[in-house]
Amino acid sequence: MQAQVGLRSGPVPLAVRMRPKSLDEVAGQAHLLRPGSPLRRLASANGSTGAVSVILWGPPGTGKTTLAQAIAGSSGRRFVELSAVTAGVKDVREVMEQARTSAELYGLSTVLFLDEIHRFTKAQQDALLPGVENGWVTLIAATTENPSFSVIAPLLSRSLLLTLQPLSDDDLGLLVDRAVDDPRGLAGRVELEPEAREALVRLASGDARRALTALEAASILAVDAEGEQESGGDEAPKPHVTAELVATAVDRALLRYDRDGDEHYDVISAFIKSVRGSDADAALHYLARMIEAGEDPRFIARRIMVLAAEDIGLADPQALPLAVAAADAVQFLGMPEGRIPLGEVVVYLALAPKSNAAYLAIDAAIADVRAGNIGRVPVHLRDAHYPGAKRLGHGKGYRYAHDGEHGVVEQQYPPDPLVGRDYYQPTGNGFERETAARVERLRRRIRGGSEDQPDA
Repeated sequence: MQAQVGLRSGPVPLAVRMRPKSLDEVAGQAHLLRPGSPLRRLASANGSTGAVSVILWGPPGTGKTTLAQAIAGSSGRRFVELSAVTAGVKDVREVMEQARTSAELYGLSTVLFLDEIHRFTKAQQDALLPGVENGWVTLIAATTENPSFSVIAPLLSRSLLLTLQPLSDDDLGLLVDRAVDDPRGLAGRVELEPEAREALVRLASGDARRALTALEAASILAVDAEGEQESGGDEAPKPHVTAELVATAVDRALLRYDRDGDEHYDVISAFIKSVRGSDADAALHYLARMIEAGEDPRFIARRIMVLAAEDIGLADPQALPLAVAAADAVQFLGMPEGRIPLGEVVVYLALAPKSNAAYLAIDAAIADVRAGNIGRVPVHLRDAHYPGAKRLGHGKGYRYAHDGEHGVVEQQYPPDPLVGRDYYQPTGNGFERETAARVERLRRRIRGGSEDQPDA
């Protein structure tokens, strides 16, 4: 029976086998790999100069460990790897002592890669300081947590913080294609169908490890489905990895969702209309579809902020601050935890009273301006602080609002052509029930109308 080389290659996962051997093989993070960048200098064969300690901050699967190991394979430095999950202060001090000895006796510098540094306590991080301070080690620390909160200030000040971005669809596609053909990967033993490739990229959501793990699992399913090939070698047809096998491998329904096509626009449209229509359950369904399809959570958060201002507005003044808070939370937490604040704010907005009065008001004002219906600023409202302004009559007759009862005085504020033009028309929903009555009272007082006189 012919061995399935590249499919069942022992205990080493495909994602590990496909780790680049040099920085030139790294996909993505081009902003960190320009010529002369700190990472390029670290990977230089000349391991004695230009090295600075760095902290790599980014979501899982963006290449933090890959970059560190590529640097190790390219530089002439001694490379030591520790994980904050298993290492303690004793381990750190031993590395520091060995690094000091290597530097003093042999002139050999040491690169220490510390994975998940956010798991280190303050005392454990303190143990790194002497080696970094004295140059015994060049630290490469990796974290998925915001270093401002998870790394001690003295270590931050001695290191360069580099932020990794989720891999683009093109980057993920390059990695998947490479893994299919590369002898270290699947060695060309399977045929990856275009829809399966799209599904892998979409389901990965910028995470290279997730894409390669799903590819490996789907490839094994494809081989099992075809049956073990007997003799015939290259003449035997290759097992096909289909989109359905990808969905089966990752135990997730195959969502037909194109982030640049109709499905993208259809789902976000249905999502917004469900929130506007106060159907929290439907809104959560469409939110879940976008999350599971790998939609950019920042895109979802942006649409939620627009929705809060446009469709809820002043009917609930807390809607927009909560939407902004959810967007901030997603930025800090990342995914999958970011789904929690997104779900919370979607339910809140769906249940909130609705009003588009403020949205319509600014659009009506802009329409007047674009139509040339503007007029000049009334003389009494013009700037009167510069020399000669008073001679022009600027500020003459202006009434200071705080001198009036309740901080309101009768006075013309808009230009002459817009006197009596009412842009904001509050609804009777939610907070705007109170706003509507207040707007009416203020307009009468400012415009000089009596309590029983209708608005101008």
